[in-house]
Amino acid sequence: MNEFRLPSDHPLHLKTLLAMDFGEKFIGIATYCVNRDPYPTPYGRIANKGEALVLKELKQIISDECVDEIIIGLPFLTDGKKTTSTARAQTFVDFIRQNINLPVHEQDETLSTYEAQERMKNSPRYNFQVDLSQIDAVAASVILEDFIRRTIGSLRL
Repeated sequence: MNEFRLPSDHPLHLKTLLAMDFGEKFIGIATYCVNRDPYPTPYGRIANKGEALVLKELKQIISDECVDEIIIGLPFLTDGKKTTSTARAQTFVDFIRQNINLPVHEQDETLSTYEAQERMKNSPRYNFQVDLSQIDAVAASVILEDFIRRTIGSLRL
């Protein structure tokens, strides 16, 4: 059984999700179609060269992939405290909400980059090395996996 499978009557059933790992230089992207794809997959990254360029590229990806909902990672310290990075990411979330007419969800991304590095070190897909050109997209897929797991967990409450 696929751990990312949701019940067919769940509001996310067959929805295409796009997750973002916001960074000062790059924004990692991952996608997942609930109950169609086997698991979230890295999509790529957008160079963070200003709001207008990011919005243009993001809208093109949303159109190309028929995205229904967006998940954006918010970084916290391991004790849950906010940082300046949390504030920058929250500003980005607010910008996306104002400029893209899709549901936007926030997801704690604590240790997502660390998890992405570990996956790369253990995967032949990445030659068992951390590939900095793909780390942001892999981190976005970790964020998306965590969002789905949280969604599944809320069904069990």
